[in-house]
Amino acid sequence: MKYSSGKNFHKQNWFEKARRFAPILLWLVTFGWLLMAAVSVSGVERFPPPDFDASYKMPTTTAPAPRATWLEYLDVFVLLGSLATATWFVLGKKSRKHVLGLTIFSALYFGFYRKGCVCSVGSIQDVTLALFNNGYTVPLAVLAFFLLPLMFALVFGRVFCSGVCPLGAIQDLFLIRAVKVPKWLEHGLSVIPFVYLGLAVLLAATGSVFIICQYDPFIAFYRRTGSATMFGAGALFLLVGLVVGRPYCRFLCPYGALLSLVSRVSKWNVVLSPNDCLKCQICEAACPYGAIAEPGAESKPKKGMGRFVALAMLPVWIIAGAYVGHMSAAPLSKLHPVVALAERVTAEDAGQFKEPTDASKAFRQTGRSTDELTAEALSMRNKFLLGGWLLGGFAGLVFGAKFAAPWFPSGRTVYEPDPGACVSCGRCYTYCPRVISQLKKAQCHCAVPEIKV
Repeated sequence: MKYSSGKNFHKQNWFEKARRFAPILLWLVTFGWLLMAAVSVSGVERFPPPDFDASYKMPTTTAPAPRATWLEYLDVFVLLGSLATATWFVLGKKSRKHVLGLTIFSALYFGFYRKGCVCSVGSIQDVTLALFNNGYTVPLAVLAFFLLPLMFALVFGRVFCSGVCPLGAIQDLFLIRAVKVPKWLEHGLSVIPFVYLGLAVLLAATGSVFIICQYDPFIAFYRRTGSATMFGAGALFLLVGLVVGRPYCRFLCPYGALLSLVSRVSKWNVVLSPNDCLKCQICEAACPYGAIAEPGAESKPKKGMGRFVALAMLPVWIIAGAYVGHMSAAPLSKLHPVVALAERVTAEDAGQFKEPTDASKAFRQTGRSTDELTAEALSMRNKFLLGGWLLGGFAGLVFGAKFAAPWFPSGRTVYEPDPGACVSCGRCYTYCPRVISQLKKAQCHCAVPEIKV
């Protein structure tokens, strides 16, 4: 047993206090930053644009601006290096301190410097659009950002989430002391990322909108510009993230849903002490993300017809979901610009609106007939009908699987991180007595600990 001197104790106490109050200081600085940015967005321009004709519409500026090809490859190289580094920190060194350093780097580079773009989360839409639209080619850098984290997750688990993803990084830095989300609530909310993933794929495949990028709550924060609504959404997520570990990652992120599926078959992932677990439950209490799975073999077995009913209900969930998706196809199709334009032009022709919009004016100047526009809109709506069936069936499958999961215990006999839910943050390493003992032995290269009084 090793005792610390009074001087070292005071140093550790000061460090512990600084570590606890750092997120609060970070939140105060960020809140002031967001407030100033919001004021600047809504304020009067210092250098207003020239006075064009009233019908002229200012073009939307692309943010961030396109980069040179070699800089895009540099981003890919940094991503690859960060993933490899995260893997070594998490699975090799088992060091939370090093993971935290990588988290800060990712927030600065991929977040503030690169302004959240290219983003692995948003790349889902680029890849989907390229698959369903022959006229669109996904850039190689975007494809790399989509594939590399999945490839690492297939072998090493969710190391991308540990400290590489800028969206997870900023939430991890804001966390002060997480409260436990009830298991039943977390189990229910975990359905949302999969439904969101299906919706984003449908809208991207039809060329409607990139909903993930449009409603990313942290893009406005990283770019220091954007609508007041998205600033507010980002601030709300960060505020909740002070006491709930990574709310966006756990209950909304569609890319996280993909990573959770892939990481379940990974060969290596976060492991504590499978052979000599003390079952002290310290790791379960310390994990802010509810990722430590209880030993399933010790849970009370499910009796009766529960399993049979859960499996028999699966087709019912799929059919019910497909029907709901079919019914929602018409409202969703209005997000496509052609469908929205056709409805607007038809309504104007019927006298429902006196003043045309810029889009309807531009259409009428093309000389195309309303019938042509309507036919194109009907064709697109039919695609949404098929997509609605598929989206609803997928959502029903997810709901059914979540409903059946409690009837099939994991069979674990020790407390270990769930590969699908664990974000590889490394916090459990700093609390597990067995891991702490193993790391100390590895540092001193001896089996007997040094005794100092």
